Parts: sequence; C-alpha cells; structure tokens
Amino acid sequence: MAADSGWACRDRAVVAFEPVSEMLDVGSCEPLKAAVHGVLMATVAVCAAYNIAAWLKRRERHLAVNAIVYTIATVWERAHVVHHLVECEPATADVVAALPRFEAAADTPDENAA
Repeated sequence: MAADSGWACRDRAVVAFEPVSEMLDVGSCEPLKAAVHGVLMATVAVCAAYNIAAWLKRRERHLAVNAIVYTIATVWERAHVVHHLVECEPATADVVAALPRFEAAADTPDENAA
C-alpha cells in the first residue's frame, strides 16, 4: 500500500514539473529568462561597485579579488540577457502588414472637408 502511494506521489511530481520543463526549452519564455538574468546582473553589478569602491578606499586584497569576480559575473550575466533577448521571436511579416498605416491616412486629403 505504501509503495502505491509513493508511485502516485512521484507521478504527480512528474506532471507538476512538465510546465517548468517546457519553460526551460529554447525559445520558450525568453523574456522571463532575460528578466531573471537581468535581476542577477543588477545584483552582481551592485556587488562589483561596492567592492571596487571599498578596494579604492582600503586597498585590501580580498576586495580586489571580489571586485574582479563580480565584474566578470556582471559581464557574464549581460551575455545571458542579450542571448535571451536575441532568442525572442520578432514580429512576422504578416503581423506587421496587418498593422494600421496611420502615415498613409494622414497624407490623403479628407473627403468631408469643405
């Protein structure tokens, strides 16, 4: 009986993980992934700025190492943000063609004007 409940629980866990698994596929939820990496980039950038400022004031070796590590992490996270933004699909030609053309409407004379 206990084995049955264990398998049922495992099956529910697999089913619950499917949306997360689909999100991890390339091309899926790219703006969300870019936002997550953007938050991380901002965090490590603040850490880098703090450690650079602290090293300039105190000249301690560990602050220099931290500044270098956090600066590299900032560049690393920026690369991830750019990668995920590039993966976002641009608007297709059909969608762009269906958008209203306000410029053309502004150039034509108004028939109701006297």
